[in-house]
Amino acid sequence: MDSLAVSLRGIVDLSEIRGDDVGAAGGKGANLGELIAAGFPVPPGFVVTADAYLDAIDQAGIRDELASSSSEVLDQDPADLSATAQRARELLGTCPVPGSLRAEILERFHGLGEGVRVAVRSSATAEDSTDTSFAGMNETFTNVTEDDLIDKVRGCWVSLFGDRVVSYRADRGLTDEPAIAVIVQQMVDSERSGVMFTVDPAEREQLMIEAAFGLGESVVSGRVEPDTYHVDRGTTTVRGIRVGHKAAWIHRTDDGETVEDLDEEQAWRRVLDDDEIVRVADIGLRIEEHYGSPQDVEWAFVGDDLFIVQSRPITTLDVPSDAAGAAVLTGLGVGDRVASGRVRILSSPSEGDRFQDGEVLVAEMTSPDWLPIMRRAAGLVTDAGGSTCHAAIVSRELGKPAIVGTRTATTTLRDGDLITVDAASGHVFSGAAPAEQPAVTVSSAAPAVAEAVEVTGTKLYVNLAMADRAVEVAKMDVDGVGLLRGEFMVTEALSGEHPRALIAAGRGDEFVERMSDQLGRIAGAFAPRPVVYRTMDFRSNEFRGLVGGDQFEPVEDNPMIGFRGCYRYIKDPQTFSLELDALARVREQFPNLQVMIPFVRTAWELEACFEAIDHSPLGRQRGLVKWVMAEVPSVIARIDDYAALGVEGVSIGSNDLTQLMLGVDRDSEMLAELFDESDHAVLWAIEQIVTSARAAGLTSSLCGLAPSRNPAFVEHLVRFGITSVSVDPDAIGPARRFIGAAERRLMLERLR
Repeated sequence: MDSLAVSLRGIVDLSEIRGDDVGAAGGKGANLGELIAAGFPVPPGFVVTADAYLDAIDQAGIRDELASSSSEVLDQDPADLSATAQRARELLGTCPVPGSLRAEILERFHGLGEGVRVAVRSSATAEDSTDTSFAGMNETFTNVTEDDLIDKVRGCWVSLFGDRVVSYRADRGLTDEPAIAVIVQQMVDSERSGVMFTVDPAEREQLMIEAAFGLGESVVSGRVEPDTYHVDRGTTTVRGIRVGHKAAWIHRTDDGETVEDLDEEQAWRRVLDDDEIVRVADIGLRIEEHYGSPQDVEWAFVGDDLFIVQSRPITTLDVPSDAAGAAVLTGLGVGDRVASGRVRILSSPSEGDRFQDGEVLVAEMTSPDWLPIMRRAAGLVTDAGGSTCHAAIVSRELGKPAIVGTRTATTTLRDGDLITVDAASGHVFSGAAPAEQPAVTVSSAAPAVAEAVEVTGTKLYVNLAMADRAVEVAKMDVDGVGLLRGEFMVTEALSGEHPRALIAAGRGDEFVERMSDQLGRIAGAFAPRPVVYRTMDFRSNEFRGLVGGDQFEPVEDNPMIGFRGCYRYIKDPQTFSLELDALARVREQFPNLQVMIPFVRTAWELEACFEAIDHSPLGRQRGLVKWVMAEVPSVIARIDDYAALGVEGVSIGSNDLTQLMLGVDRDSEMLAELFDESDHAVLWAIEQIVTSARAAGLTSSLCGLAPSRNPAFVEHLVRFGITSVSVDPDAIGPARRFIGAAERRLMLERLR
């Protein structure tokens, strides 16, 4: 791997680059050059080096300002940091590409062939180093033609100052002048493609190949269920074949990339035959031997020609010193607990009789009908889901470690495997954690109220969904319940039966009786502190799984913005009426119980809903406090209208508000990096809601994850003048500290 860096200025062919040339060609460029030099079949291309980038900003006269921006970020708060990054992007976005460089880029492009299309890929000079990894943070453009080439190169330069990149540099304390190289590489029209782990994290003596039809994006993005092949590392003998259902394929056309559905016969067809599996495995093992470490390899077939698109070390095989064994899966950790147990893979709650207490539940995803099994589990691991999915919410409530969005838990793990679920790191490890680690014991014990030391002006509420933790959580240092999730209580109270099924069977009184019991236990435990009950926010995709649910729940393509919330009460008045009867019964004894309407889209819906309340026993009781959830952005224009209808409080559901402001499915693990409650647009919406609520004389609150994870986010809320914040029980301590610190800073500023 001898370096050729002394000659790498301007533009250099990939074949001239070696593995040590990261400073000039970036991590990706150096890696691809090394593969070519070692004789592996890599599509041709060239690199616009980091020196070429620096020369360009020198000639444009912006280098000093950009360097200064990089050194200033350490002491900036999130808002200022974002503004700094934006200013840098504006400078680079108008930076001219020097004429000589432009001419050479186009000349090299023409040298790749007539009518060729290319991938233009950022290659950061700090990428894939021992201590830092900017992977996925900088831009990549595919299917680029001559007309767009120069703009896309500049686009890669601009991405050097993306918000995530700048924030990452600040977190790592990197203040040196950043630079970036750009790879321009011939596109290969993959007919079959995929990824390969030269060491299968679950079976170290094997390697694993995933394969699908068309471009590799369908595999790495999780768009389809790929074929999975296991190969013996020593003999390259095929050990296992699992044919996936490949419902679609992505391929290239003259107009760009397109996705086409496959019929059932094509969807179940094998991608690679045995000889091709061995051929891919063989080249992967040779790449591993060349680098001296296990590799994550992206490959593609064009006809019979096999190409290597990328290779990088497998980072998930790194094992922390106190871990149980090898990290076999990675996902989004929920909470900070650790637990060990035997794997039990279930495809539906109907298989619950196979589940033993203390096992780790592994499933594609959970819904409310999984709750009885989740209660018995030591931990939870799912294929799909984001930080606000059902599995994540219930795991926090139950105080159990969970890792969601692993993509392959149900295929990587096997029944009976002994694993450790480390929610803090987001890793699933093989084996059990050392017995002397106190974190292995899952405990939901609450700290005594006397342990609290912070006294804050901003009220701190708690989120709840289950009555059996009410007494325990009520002992904590909280001002009440800011979010009592009705739909979770219903599934608990009715033992997994759909409420409409009870009504159809003439058992409506049973619904009221069971719900009253649950509500009374919670309201009584917290009295006289307020308990804000959010009426059932059923989503059809989650509640079809309840007993009888398939008869009453529609099948929707977009249930997150479908038949839910306030509109549902108008169309299903029977269920809503029983819910109101249960609330009325409990309020006769515990008037601290308040009611909150979720997912309010329009004023006429809310008016119709309040009319139903007014005509119920609940509406005839004195002192009823009515809230609305502020989740749909239309609320920004409707605060005065809602106040006129009798609303006394608004509670910002930051998960749904973020989803709708940014257009990001909150349950999607593939979009997790886009789900950011601290995004400027979301913060703007929150400020508008809080300010409008205060002007209308309403209480304002926020329930979500961010207040317990992000001190800067809490400071924004305090500065906006929010009345209260509601968090999960495990987050009470951090949230209280963040609020206290923010209030003290604000007070000091006002005194100066």
